[in-house]
Amino acid sequence: MVLGGVAAVVLLFLVAGVATSGLPGGLLALGLAALLVGLGAVVAGRARWAFIASRRVGGAVLAAGLAAVVVGGGTAPRTAPTAASAPASTPSAATSTSSAAEESAAAEAEIAAAEDALEQAETRESAVAPVDSTTGVLSDTATDGAVGTAAPTTALAALAAVPVQGRAPRTGYDRDLFGAGWVDTDRNGCDTRNDVLARDLTGEAFKPGTRDCVVLTGTLADPYSGRTIAFQRGQTTSDDVQIDHVVALSDAWQKGAQQWDTAQRTRFANDPLNLLAVDGPLNTQKGDGDAATWLPPARSHRCAYVARQVAVKVSYGLWTTQAERNAIATVLSACPGEPLPGGVVAPVQQPARTTAAPSTPAAVPTTARPVPTTPRPAPAPVPVPAPAPRPAPAPAAAPAPAPAPVGGPTYANCTEVKAAGAAPIHPGDPGWQPKFDRDGDGVGCES
Repeated sequence: MVLGGVAAVVLLFLVAGVATSGLPGGLLALGLAALLVGLGAVVAGRARWAFIASRRVGGAVLAAGLAAVVVGGGTAPRTAPTAASAPASTPSAATSTSSAAEESAAAEAEIAAAEDALEQAETRESAVAPVDSTTGVLSDTATDGAVGTAAPTTALAALAAVPVQGRAPRTGYDRDLFGAGWVDTDRNGCDTRNDVLARDLTGEAFKPGTRDCVVLTGTLADPYSGRTIAFQRGQTTSDDVQIDHVVALSDAWQKGAQQWDTAQRTRFANDPLNLLAVDGPLNTQKGDGDAATWLPPARSHRCAYVARQVAVKVSYGLWTTQAERNAIATVLSACPGEPLPGGVVAPVQQPARTTAAPSTPAAVPTTARPVPTTPRPAPAPVPVPAPAPRPAPAPAAAPAPAPAPVGGPTYANCTEVKAAGAAPIHPGDPGWQPKFDRDGDGVGCES
């Protein structure tokens, strides 16, 4: 539709130019139109309505238009002076001045008309585009529409249960506010890092004497890169596989976690719903980014990735920014049936069901049965038992540091660990203390 409007304007210029000055006039009109289209494409970077996809093509159109204007203006015939309009003393000068003024006025009118047509075309194009042409992300209105029409129980519909507001300051954030490293919150004898490694790796082997707790080797099908990574515990190899907080701790701090107590933050940092074993360098690249600033390079995992973020934020009452909400909705709009993981159910209000109108009743026979004069009493309503109140969740137990083996050596710091030849040191090793694992990856005194 936009292209047809522009073509109509160009055709109008061409007809007016040919009628006024013949073929040179038509060439001049086409040159002016090409100048405006090329100039618009160079400024905007492209002009989809004119099939110009880059500034380079726009520059070529601009140059062609300039050449056409020069040739058309140079070959256009001059209007012959009349006796009534030109003084006897300077007939040639008067004719030249009049012709130049007319051509200048006509050119200005054509330029103004072309600019108006270009502006109207771009306005119509932007008005119907639901996606930002620069970022490819849904607009606020398009996001609301996608969320509002999503099927129940899907991650896209669950976005309606996540509040939207601005990011709070990062002031005061510290990793230790979410617990000192990895904590055995489920009391199974293994810290959370080893629990996640055992869950996400295949063919894993455990350190003897740790009751199948400390993972030594295994194979990871990395969801973020799509690669297969061989994991081997060690001072220089453990970082090849890292445990990612899908909703980063710093991001959670800026979107609601500042108001939590230490026990709640520790539970959040060690919740398997929010943890994935992933490629170490990609986890470092992500940092504390949300969906608006970072997504996994493997596009096949993006739907599951943002759906997990929605599930975590629904479970813990965290909010999103508008940009993050739009980015998540953009990903999920390509997979609208993606469910929430971990059995999470979002408190999304379901639309009211409409009851179909009853069918037309059958015709009543001519002889109707007599209606009793005494109406029957309406049955008493069956009392509905009040729902039992939901029990309050039990508070998470305070994390307990891994005790050092009885009778084993003790070290004051990593210097003593290394001097004794015990580095790197792991949970369950003689002399282990949580303070040796500053980066929380389950390996102490690594460097």
